[in-house]
Amino acid sequence: MATMECEKKPLLHIEVLKNIKSVLDSRKILEEVNKMLQEMKILSVETTLKDCTKTSLKDHVHRIRICELDSPGDIKEIHFHPDLSKHVDLSMVEVVYHLFRLETCGPSTEELEEDEMDIPAATHWVLPSSEFDEIWENLIYDTPIKEQLLKFVQTTMLFSDKGLNKNIISWNKVVLLHGPPGTGKTSLCRALAQKLSIRLDSRYSYTQLVEINTHSLFSKWFSESGKLVQKMFTKITELAEDRHSLVVVLIDEVESLTRSRESAASGSDPSDAIRVVNAVLTQLDQINKFPNVLIVTTSNISGTVDLAFVDRADIKQYIGYPSRAAIYQIYHSCISEMKRTGIIMDSETIFTLRELETTNMIVNDATKSSHLLWDIAGQSVGFSGRTLRKIPFLAHAFFSQTLLLSLPTFLSYLQMAVDKQKQDRTDIGLGGKV
Repeated sequence: MATMECEKKPLLHIEVLKNIKSVLDSRKILEEVNKMLQEMKILSVETTLKDCTKTSLKDHVHRIRICELDSPGDIKEIHFHPDLSKHVDLSMVEVVYHLFRLETCGPSTEELEEDEMDIPAATHWVLPSSEFDEIWENLIYDTPIKEQLLKFVQTTMLFSDKGLNKNIISWNKVVLLHGPPGTGKTSLCRALAQKLSIRLDSRYSYTQLVEINTHSLFSKWFSESGKLVQKMFTKITELAEDRHSLVVVLIDEVESLTRSRESAASGSDPSDAIRVVNAVLTQLDQINKFPNVLIVTTSNISGTVDLAFVDRADIKQYIGYPSRAAIYQIYHSCISEMKRTGIIMDSETIFTLRELETTNMIVNDATKSSHLLWDIAGQSVGFSGRTLRKIPFLAHAFFSQTLLLSLPTFLSYLQMAVDKQKQDRTDIGLGGKV
C-alpha cells in the first residue's frame, strides 16, 4: 500500500472560465484546453492565460487559471494543499480541471414578512457570480489564511463523509474573521464562497451565498428580533435541504446579533438582545447537522461578541492592516491592471516581491522603479487594504494632467497620493490609520 501511495502524482488544479455565449460541449472544451496546455509542457503556477484568440478556444474560453499543486488524498472532489513550486512539468502531475461559467443576473433579496411588512433580511447570490470574479486571486494577506480556509473546508467534508461521531470530535463549520474595518474580511468571505463554487463543481451542482442583513434583523425591530432570526434560519434550512447545493451563510458585523449577553444585560432592552443571542446560538447548533452549510462571519469589534458564539467558531482569525510586503504586492497588482488596460503605457517591468528579493534587493536600472515602489509601500504602512486600492485611482485623479501615463510619472503621482492621504487623515483627526 505504501508503494502505491508513492506512485500517485501531485494534482494541479486548473480553472477554465467558459464564455457566456459558448454552446460547445464542456467535454470538448476541456479536451481542447488539455491539448493546448500539453503542447506548452511547462506551466507557471498561480498565473492566468487570457489570450486564446489564436486557438480554437477563442470563442469558448475567456481565461485559464493555473492554480496550486496538491498532494493526492482520499477525497476526489476537492484538494487544497498548496505547493510553493513556481513551474510545473505537466508530465509529472495529474491535472484536475474545473470548468465554470459566471452568473450575471445579480443578487436577489430574501424578505421576511412581519406584521404585514416585508423585511429585507438577506441578499442571495447564485455562484459563481461575475460580481465576485477574481477577488480571491487579488486578496493579499500576511498570513496563509486563504490556504487555511480551503483546507478547513476540505477537513469538514472529509469528517462528514467518513461519518465521524460529533460527540467525540466536534466541528461546527463556523468561521469568525475579526479585526479593524477595511482589511478585507467581508471580501474574503465572499471570495471563499466563490472559490468553493468553482472547486466543488463535482460535488455540488451549484452554490448559494446568503448574506444576512444583521441591521434589518436587529436594529429596527427590537421586540421581534429573536423571532426574525428563527425565520431567517428556517429559510436557510430550506435551502440546505437540497443536498446538491452548497450553502454559504455570511453574517457581516456579527456583533450586531451576538453581542455579549453580559454587556447586553446593561443595555436599554436587555431581554430582547439576550433573546437574539440565544436564537442565533440555537439555530447554529441545529443547522450544524447539514454537511453542505458553511457559516462565515466578520466582526470589527470582536471584544463585544458573546463568548458562546466565539467558542462555536472553529476558526477565529485576526485580519489586520497589511505589512510593507503585502502593500507592495497590492500596489503591484494595481499597476499590472493599469498596464493591462493601457493607462500606464511603457513596457518597463515592475518586479514581483519574490523576483525583487531574488536580486538581493540590488538597485540598478532594471530594478529602480521596483525599489521606488518598495519605498512607497513602506510609507503606506498603517493604511487599510480598502484605502490602498483607492490610492492608485486618486493618484491619477488628483495629479495626472493626461489620461495615459509613463510608469515613472505614475509612481511619482502615487507618492504624492500617499502623502495627501496621510495629510487628509491628520486633518480629520485619524492620524495615519485608515
